[in-house]
Amino acid sequence: EDVYCMDILKQIKAVQQALERVSALTLENHLNTCVTTAIRSDDNVEKERVFTEIMDVFKATGKL
Repeated sequence: EDVYCMDILKQIKAVQQALERVSALTLENHLNTCVTTAIRSDDNVEKERVFTEIMDVFKATGKL
């Protein structure tokens, strides 16, 4: 179509930033609920599972 390429690139960047915010909010919610519950539990297997899950997230996002 007759859409200026730079406009498309700006829209793509805006969508990427919005998805990054949604991802951050989802992770924050997960940490505040599921992870907190698992860490406070007496179930060591669950604690290890959650720890591994968190490490995988950091590795996947390049934060580690």
